[in-house]
Amino acid sequence: MVDKRIRIGYQIPNFTYPDPLEPENAGPVADIFPTVAAQAREAERSGFDTVFVMDHFYQLPGLGAPSEPMLEAYTTLGALSGATSEIKLSALVTGNTYRNPAMLAKTVTTLDVVSGGRAVCAIGAGWFQLEHDQMGFEFGTFTDRFERLSESLEILSPMLRGGRPELTGKWYSAHDTLNQPRLRDDLPIMLGGGGEKKTFGLAARYADHLNVICNASELPRKMDALAARCEEAGRDRDTLETSFLSFVIMDADGDRARSLAHDYLRKTGVDPEVIDDETYSRATDRMFIGTPDDVADQLQRRVLDQGIDGLVINMVPNGHLPGKVAEAGAMLTALLN
Repeated sequence: MVDKRIRIGYQIPNFTYPDPLEPENAGPVADIFPTVAAQAREAERSGFDTVFVMDHFYQLPGLGAPSEPMLEAYTTLGALSGATSEIKLSALVTGNTYRNPAMLAKTVTTLDVVSGGRAVCAIGAGWFQLEHDQMGFEFGTFTDRFERLSESLEILSPMLRGGRPELTGKWYSAHDTLNQPRLRDDLPIMLGGGGEKKTFGLAARYADHLNVICNASELPRKMDALAARCEEAGRDRDTLETSFLSFVIMDADGDRARSLAHDYLRKTGVDPEVIDDETYSRATDRMFIGTPDDVADQLQRRVLDQGIDGLVINMVPNGHLPGKVAEAGAMLTALLN
């Protein structure tokens, strides 16, 4: 059976090819999925244990314009299950507000069956209001979204593990709900987010894995908060695996990597030539920029030394170019083994 651990993950958050930094020159739609599949296969060959796509319908602020290409997550993951053979498959992370939890349990379990036991059920509260407003999903308040997530986990967790949940909640209901067929009863649950009380509290109660999404400079406080939530839940903190989502901009030529990082910042509306050092530091707090040795050193000091177990990276400017994922895989494998 597939190892449940997530130590080295590769996220594909951008489908604007051939150059994510020049969306006006986007190539044919027919080329998008083959480029995604090639990255997944390269990740599989290069030491990555999990490949992730985003569960969004529009491109996100900070990555591009809403009108840029965005594939639906679970259709893409199903297709990737046929394009790969060993690597685990997941959204990072599923937006709870987009799917009924019993339906999501069925979707993820089906992905597990068709992929031979490689699915991860990753979930978060949801946050991108534009998608909700334009597509007709109820957004609600911050409190609403976390109430929904909590109820969803009361349904998802037993359905993935062979139970038959019974819940009449404020947002969802499930009555002796079946989930057949299942390949296994230990399909991993991942929560994603940075909320120190709600997200971390739910992770302590339900999750096998927490992907911490925050600025790297916030990690010491986040890890202290996670330890507190685990203690409140009566859980050994060491039993909850963690990872950190990192924006890697890497090239054998360090100057080329830094130039790509500046181009990326300009695309997101930040001009590195006119901002002060403090603003630049904030804008690049989730970025790891330079040669493979530079990036490895930054990931060690800024992330792993803070108590994080594993790394999930994306490579927005150049990950789609053949060989770049393999370079990252070699660097991460050496760093984490």
